[in-house]
Amino acid sequence: MLTLRKSSERGYADHGWLKSFHSFSFANYFDPAHMGFGNLRVINEDRIDPGTGFGTHGHRDMEIISYVLSGNLAHQDSMGNVKGIPPGDVQRMSAGSGVRHSEFNHAEGEQTHFLQIWIEPNVMGIDPGYEQKTVPESVKRGQLALVAAPAADVQSAPFAVQIHADARLFAGLFTGSETAQLALNPARKAYVFLVRGSLQVNGQLLSAGDAALLQSESALTLSQGENAEVLVFDLSA
Repeated sequence: MLTLRKSSERGYADHGWLKSFHSFSFANYFDPAHMGFGNLRVINEDRIDPGTGFGTHGHRDMEIISYVLSGNLAHQDSMGNVKGIPPGDVQRMSAGSGVRHSEFNHAEGEQTHFLQIWIEPNVMGIDPGYEQKTVPESVKRGQLALVAAPAADVQSAPFAVQIHADARLFAGLFTGSETAQLALNPARKAYVFLVRGSLQVNGQLLSAGDAALLQSESALTLSQGENAEVLVFDLSA
């Protein structure tokens, strides 16, 4: 079964310096029908104005992934990491027993556009951790590249960050005749989020910001892309 959720159905918050779309209930956006999907808890599509950002705040027991689309995200945390996250990089922060961090846009005259993703961990109270990898466009072009996964899968996926969760995240770029297929376990869930462009997902047309929620499906087919960038989540039920 495939359920389409249109971009316009997401929650939206305008804080002036921050414009944010919420795929699931978050902060002041509460939607009991969209509290998460499997162990995927948050996808926030954020746009941060220059010279602004999220001040120091805390998290615990959550796998947090940042996926930057444009601009640059400046990250600083209580583990001592001071990093810039450019487009093409995937950053993972395991909050574990507790971590504090801040995120800012220091790019002059340029908005930072990124996705903040939270996945519920399968182990609690671990030491917090940080990892960041650059995923070349070539490994995403016309195919799905594994960019976040448990330790056993990361060993054979050089561009994937390790998450402490029963989930896998793929990223792909598709246009024209480029297609990809992914075998799915019908006992699990899959969530397809179209970052930009347009793309057919099992024959269903998605536009930027749309999502396809798949349950009891054995295969995923991506086709007919037009400047499409897509994220695919393989999730526990």
